[in-house]
Amino acid sequence: MGKIEQKIKELGLVLPSPPAPVGNYLPWTRAGNLVFISGQLPRIEGKIIYLGKVPKEVSIDDAKESAKLCLLNALSVLKSALGSLDRVKQVVRLNCFIASESDFFAQAEIANGASELLVEIFGERGRHSRVTTGVNVLPGNASVELDLIVEVEE
Repeated sequence: MGKIEQKIKELGLVLPSPPAPVGNYLPWTRAGNLVFISGQLPRIEGKIIYLGKVPKEVSIDDAKESAKLCLLNALSVLKSALGSLDRVKQVVRLNCFIASESDFFAQAEIANGASELLVEIFGERGRHSRVTTGVNVLPGNASVELDLIVEVEE
């Protein structure tokens, strides 16, 4: 077990098996030293958790947990791509989409669930740029979806 996976374990978290794509796309692609992780939903064993719009159907706290779950799924895909999360040089970008009511404006608070966890796991290498967007609906009625761009060491 690598240092990063050990850190995840110390945080009381479990890196799940990488989710299989549910469409005609790759779970990740690589361009040079950048790895692009396709959008991840809050799935556990193939089932989407935290369904609906924030904050009416999914509380802000549950939406933050949803973002963390999406991130863990993204990291599991990244591990499958790299063999070890210890090869991460820098998390470059996090894009976070939140299914939210039209009068909800705290999407950044929800994305912080994933952003803060990245820093807890990777330290300074986990600090990243970010786009956070409120959307009308997400695939499968998920509350959150996110994707990652990560720089890796050869």
